[in-house]
Formats: sequence, structure tokens, C-alpha cells
Amino acid sequence: MAGCCAVLAGFLFEYDTPRIVLIRSRKVGLMNRAVQLLILAYVIGWVFVWEKGYQEMDSVVSSVTTKAKGVTVTNTSKLGFRVWDVADYVIPAQEENSLFIMTNIIITMNQTQGFCPEVPDKNTVCESDTNCASGSSGTHSSGVATGRCVLFNETVKTCEVAAWCPVEDDIHVPKPAFLKAAENFTLLVKNNIWYPKFNFSKRNILPNITTTYLKSCIYDAVTDPFCPIFRLGKIVENAGHSFQDMAVEGGIMGIQINWDCNLDRAAIHCLPKYSFRRLDTRDTDHNVSPGYNFRFAKYYSDLTGTERRTLTKAYGIRFDIIVFGKAGKFDIIPTMINIGSGLALFGVATVLCDVIVLYCMKKRYYYREKKYKYVEDYEQGLGGEIDK
Repeated sequence: MAGCCAVLAGFLFEYDTPRIVLIRSRKVGLMNRAVQLLILAYVIGWVFVWEKGYQEMDSVVSSVTTKAKGVTVTNTSKLGFRVWDVADYVIPAQEENSLFIMTNIIITMNQTQGFCPEVPDKNTVCESDTNCASGSSGTHSSGVATGRCVLFNETVKTCEVAAWCPVEDDIHVPKPAFLKAAENFTLLVKNNIWYPKFNFSKRNILPNITTTYLKSCIYDAVTDPFCPIFRLGKIVENAGHSFQDMAVEGGIMGIQINWDCNLDRAAIHCLPKYSFRRLDTRDTDHNVSPGYNFRFAKYYSDLTGTERRTLTKAYGIRFDIIVFGKAGKFDIIPTMINIGSGLALFGVATVLCDVIVLYCMKKRYYYREKKYKYVEDYEQGLGGEIDK
């Protein structure tokens, strides 16, 4: 109990004040200067030069529009001779910061509402009506089961469904891709950026780009790094993948535009940097539900007034344009804050040297006597002498 009271009294009634002690020691002196030099290098090299701690920063605000170009032809037994242009393979016509290019399709033509057999698989093959549950509609079913087992072909029976008939057969995806020529299609990316703090705006079609140049250039990291027109095959290739492989089942590509600008320099030096990567990178060890696809239908009525539709399962590559970046400009406030923080860090050198001198060196007790001095209360001592 007495010990606790002594500690409490020391806490309440004792006051510490720093004392300056000059220690003439090569070892300690060199250590102190070395730590100070490291702190100075950190403040100048990292904070001010690399991180530009003298600048106020702002994040980019961006808008993107895209335009695809390219024409190809196909000649198949199902569709015959057909020309494909932008209106056919860009679905939908406009998206926000994205563009979908159809590269492969499964088409089911002339579907009507009716009753028809399901496509054979382990869940739909049957031998009799007892194998088919009436009214059921599974997640992967093409319609609502009628409860009847009917012929799919001469040798196989499947459960009948009420659906759009004939039902879609998407078991076998066309290889090579139906629109494999899409590799040579081009994509124009128009990007406008704005840094609101500095009221600075720019676009990726730079002032020195002319109409003539824009009609003929194709992006190349070496020869044409600022051309905003990209060949689709080259985008996928730059990401380390094969366009023809990707076109079969589809995928998602990212076109990254980086705007890192130092606004203490002229605006001409603020330039976009393009990079590419596949966003749905496939794992060869776990390749469940790969690619990218969706369905859409076109409806019409025949001469008898019967409603029909053409169902299309579209596989393709979605190009996502991702814009990021930051801009910096000199400002006195962050400069003074970082200078003050740097000066405060110099105290670390003193603390470190104190720890080594007072607790690690052989003469630590001698240095501790010189470092600390205990002084009694002057008024209390004077009062005692008067009483005597």
C-alpha cells in the first residue's frame, strides 16, 4: 500500500524537464548523424520527389464513348450468304463505358408457341410418361413439362414441354467462332477527363492529331502510342491471350487509360497511357461456366398471323474502358505540413541515441547520472531552514 502511495505521489508531485547533455563520442555522434541523414533522405527523396508531397492532389472525372467499325461475310447452310456490319454485332448499340462485340452465335429460327420434345440430356431422356413430371419447370428447362414422353428422333425419347418450339440446342458451341473475322474490327475510344480542383480538362484525341491521321492510324505501343483506334485482335494479344480462342465462348477485356498528370508542367505533358488485361481470366483447373454470353429474340408474325421468333444466343467479348489517374499541383499547405512532419521526424534520432546511450553502452550508468539530475522543492527546503 505504501509503495502505491509513493508511486502516486511521484506521479502527482514530480515534474520532468529535458536536460541537454553534450556527449563526446564518435560512435554515438556518427550514429546520430546517420539516422538524421536517413530521415533527410526519406523526406526529400520519398515524400517530396517521389510522392510529390509539395502538391495538392485530385482524382480524375471521366466520360467515355466508343465506336466500332468492321464488316464481314458468312455463308452457311442455315443462314445462307450474309453480310455482318456494326448494327448486327454490336449489342446493344451503346453502353456506359463498355462495348459488346458478338463473335459467335447459336441461332434457333422460326420458333412458335407449342408442344415439343426437350433436347436430350441426363435429366430429359425418358422411357415412358412415368419418367416425366407434369407441370415441372427446372432451372435449365426450356419450358413447362406436360408429363408425356415423346420421340425426339428415331432412337431417343425425351420429356415433352410447352415452350417456344423447336427448343434451343446449345450443347455444341461453333468452333471456330462464327465471326472469327472480328479480330480485324477496330474500336475508337473517345475519352474526356476533368480535374475539378484545378479546372483542368483534356481528351485522349490530342491537339496534334489530325483527321487524316485518325483515319489511318492503329494503336501501337511503340509506333502510335496515342492513337485512340484499336484493333480488337491486338487488344487481346497485348493482354497475353488468343483472340480466336476467346471468340468461341466470349470473355471480358479491360482497356485501361491512365491519366497521371503533373500540372506544374505544361498541359502538353499530360498524356494518356493505355494498357490491356483480360478481366475474366480463365483458370484451367476450374473452368466452370466460362466466357460471356446472353440471349435475345426478334419477334414477327407470318402470313397466317402466327407469332414467331428467332432466338439468338450471342457469345462475344465485352470491352470495359476503365479510366483512372490523379493530378497534382503545387500548394503551400501540403508543402508546409510535410516540412513540419519531416522536422518532427528528426526527434527519432535523438530518442534512438538516448536509448542506446542510457541502456546499451558499457558506460550507461555514468551517462545516466549526467543525463538525469534530481532537484528538491526549493520553497519546501527554504521553509525548513527558517523553522530551524
